[in-house]
Amino acid sequence: MTPAFSRVRFVMTHPSHPGNVGSAARAIKTMGFGELVLVAPLAERITEQPEAVSLSSGAADVLADAQVVQTLEQALAPVTLAFALTARPRDLGPPVCDIRQAARQAQAHLAQQPAGRVAVVLGTERSGLTNEHIALCQRICHIPANPAYSSLNVAQALQLAAWEMRYALLEPGERLPAAAPAPPAPAPGALPASGEKVQALLAHWEQALVAVGFLNPRHPKKLMPRMRHLFGRNGLTQDEVDMLRGVCTAMLATAGRAQALRPASPAASDPAAPADPAPPDRR
Repeated sequence: MTPAFSRVRFVMTHPSHPGNVGSAARAIKTMGFGELVLVAPLAERITEQPEAVSLSSGAADVLADAQVVQTLEQALAPVTLAFALTARPRDLGPPVCDIRQAARQAQAHLAQQPAGRVAVVLGTERSGLTNEHIALCQRICHIPANPAYSSLNVAQALQLAAWEMRYALLEPGERLPAAAPAPPAPAPGALPASGEKVQALLAHWEQALVAVGFLNPRHPKKLMPRMRHLFGRNGLTQDEVDMLRGVCTAMLATAGRAQALRPASPAASDPAAPADPAPPDRR
C-alpha cells in the first residue's frame, strides 16, 4: 500500500448487515486500501459473522483489522478532510461535489498536507447519513447514478468511491496495465502464406474445379476472380494453403477415378455423334 493509500479510510455508520461489511472489506482491498472503520454496528461482533467472513472473500485481513468505535466523532478524529457520501440533497451543509471531484480533491489534499488524512463516510443501509453526521464532514459527495433510480447498496457505493479514490491517487503511468509478456512466436504453419503460394493454390483450385465439372473453362465468367478475392480477403496461412491444396489433390483424384469408370461416350466411336452438353456454369 502506498503512503497516500494508507491515509484514506472508509467509515460505515451503524451498519446492520454483516454481508455488507464483508463486501466493503473486499471492495476496499481490491482498490488497494486497508482501513475500514465501523461506527456503532447494530449487530454484535459484526466482523466475525459468517456472512461477513464469506463475502470478504480474500480480504479477511481488512475485515479483522476493522476498527469499531461508538461515534462518528471518534472515527473522524484523525481525519483532516471527510466526504459524506449521500444521494439525498441537503438544504444546509458542506459544499457538494460528485464522487470523481471528491477523489481529485482528496488527492490534492493528501499531496499538499503530508500529515493529512481523508475519509469517505457512508450511512446506514436504510436511511443513509443524518444531518448530524454530515455536519461533521467538510464535503458532501454523491454518485451521479440514474436519477430515476439512484438507490445503491452501501457496499456497492463504497466500491465506486474506492475505485474513484484509487484512480485519482495512482500516478498516470500506473493507470495502465503492466505490459503483457510477448506472445510466443507463431508456428511456421501459422505464418501468412506468400503471394506465390496463394497463386499456386488458385491455379490448383481452378484445375480441381474443372475436373469435377464445377467450372466450365470455355465459359469461366467471374468465378475465378471471385475465388481470388475470397482467398485474398481471408489472409490465408501456410497451413491453410496446404490444407486447401490437399483438397484439390483429392478432388482431382476423385474426378480421375470417376472418368476411368465412365463408359465410352458415343463421340468416341462415332465422330458425328453430338458432344455432351457443357456442364452447368457456377459463377
